[in-house]
Amino acid sequence: MIYNISYKDNKQIELINNSVGKPYSLARRIKLGGVGSPKYYIKSSDKKIYSLLILDNNDNTCNIEMRPKGIIIRFRSLLETYALIIPYFKLSIFKPTGDTYSIHSGDNKIIIFTNTENKRKFIKRVLEQKAKISKDYIN
Repeated sequence: MIYNISYKDNKQIELINNSVGKPYSLARRIKLGGVGSPKYYIKSSDKKIYSLLILDNNDNTCNIEMRPKGIIIRFRSLLETYALIIPYFKLSIFKPTGDTYSIHSGDNKIIIFTNTENKRKFIKRVLEQKAKISKDYIN
């Protein structure tokens, strides 16, 4: 699900919170070692996201926020901020080549550069959180 989150909309916030959970508390964020990612460069994406990204000439970048039940990938186009909402049960992450990761959720796909160890560690943390949540659902 892609949402334009530039403006406060309580119904939209409720939909996002129902999909991926409410934001972590400050104490939980510290315990997890942070829930926000560094800036990733977008190498390519599906048609829906690409049609938003080509509207301006800026660098195509995104960041990822971990939530209790999923992740939010935020990116900007023109003066608008968009969010790709991905619950953990729909999240698939692949590593097609050395410095890229492909993040999938249904019809949505973003391929990002991970050219530093810090960026790769965050993706690893997302995968660990997904595994932990999936384990809790099974038990």
